[in-house]
Amino acid sequence: MSGQTVILCGQRQRDFAKRLIDAAPADAVVNVREATRNLDQNALMWAALSDVSRAKPEGRHWTPDTWKAAFMHVLGHQVQFVDGLDGSGPFPIGFRSSRLTKKQMADLITVILEYGDRHGVRWTKEVAA
Repeated sequence: MSGQTVILCGQRQRDFAKRLIDAAPADAVVNVREATRNLDQNALMWAALSDVSRAKPEGRHWTPDTWKAAFMHVLGHQVQFVDGLDGSGPFPIGFRSSRLTKKQMADLITVILEYGDRHGVRWTKEVAA
């Protein structure tokens, strides 16, 4: 039996998932979790991060990746900075927005937009949509 992903969006899918569990071999593994962020949320996040990066609020000349790490840190997500191998300075590790749930991603986008609004960031049409 190969792996099977089932999105529990209705009773039919729930029944199918139950049948898969009943037919699963001994020692099979089941993982039920909230859905992760979607592509629209991801696109909105990167557009907003790019807008913040271009605006350089508080004189911060950060890349969108660095801004993402900073905003995720605000929300309590694990972020760690380590020194680069070539002496170019620290870079963030230990965070993955692709693992955020839809709700966590919505919270992250809200924090980005609120910060940007407070600091006069001009949003692109994609962000304002």
